Amino acid sequence: MRTEQNLTRLDRVFARLDREPERPAHIDVPRMSRHRVALFSATLAFYLAIVWLVVTTSWLVRLDWQVMFFRPYQQWSEIHWFVDYYVVLGQRGPTAVMICAWLGWRSWRQHTLRPLLTLGASLLLLNITVGAAKIGMGRLGPHYATTIGSNEMGLGGDIFPSGHTANAVVTWGILAYLASTPRARRWLSALSAVTSLGVGLATVYLGTHWLSDVVLGWAAGLLILLALPWCEPLIARTEAWIFTLRDRRRARRAGTTPAPAPVPVPVAVPLKQRSPAGRQDETATAAREAAVRPSRAPVYLAPGPHTARGERASITPVGSRRPTHADRLPHGPNAPTTPAGRPLTGG
Repeated sequence: MRTEQNLTRLDRVFARLDREPERPAHIDVPRMSRHRVALFSATLAFYLAIVWLVVTTSWLVRLDWQVMFFRPYQQWSEIHWFVDYYVVLGQRGPTAVMICAWLGWRSWRQHTLRPLLTLGASLLLLNITVGAAKIGMGRLGPHYATTIGSNEMGLGGDIFPSGHTANAVVTWGILAYLASTPRARRWLSALSAVTSLGVGLATVYLGTHWLSDVVLGWAAGLLILLALPWCEPLIARTEAWIFTLRDRRRARRAGTTPAPAPVPVPVAVPLKQRSPAGRQDETATAAREAAVRPSRAPVYLAPGPHTARGERASITPVGSRRPTHADRLPHGPNAPTTPAGRPLTGG
């Protein structure tokens, strides 16, 4: 009869992760260095500058209209089929599935949940920041523009910044962020930058976005990648919390209870460390206990009444080496007046 426990697929995954509880030593977690802070500040200033140029209907808005009237999808119609497929690299659903599959394999190999948790944190930041900017600015796209030369802001649209471009920057840039070596990080960073810019230009070619939408979407995605080191402590705590829940689930299924916490042993405080008030309290307590406690004889005295020394019977020690003398007379009131073993004198 087999008594082995049937493991579920989730248990096997966690068992694989438990084979090496510590992540490999050559994998480093990016930190928020001064260089990264400077890049984040510069990208944020660039982001705000693009928004200001569009809000004030500056030269950037005029460039948007010129590109729209150029109609790239009519100028180069022979590549339209390729652009239709290429723009899928910026759609959130397909790219999230592909990147999640790759990072799941990375988690399996590196015995850590950090790659998947980092992807989840980046997508959450992407939905919050880019989604809020889209709804807040409400810009209409080229196909729904109402007035030539206007910025089309605040009219209920949702295309500024470009979600395709920002999603391409984040989903493909996360591979560079999680790279194991600096060389791989450089190559993947360049590849993700080219891919995301290509996705943005593909949306301009199809006429679904203004050129300024693409530029702002690229900056929005880069801001998320640069801010990820600030999320690393939360990612580490989340990973520890998940494994704690896993351990509790296993203990509940096995029917075991956690070991009780050890009872702390009281430590006596040395007399020299006690205060004078404490010494007086201890002295008064000892006096009260001595008054209530009944007096008893010391342990080295036998219990019961004691006889006087003269009333005790003389006991010769057993095995004494002292020889017996026949000429010795017994002492006491019952002793004979004339010893039997000594000759009488006189006659």
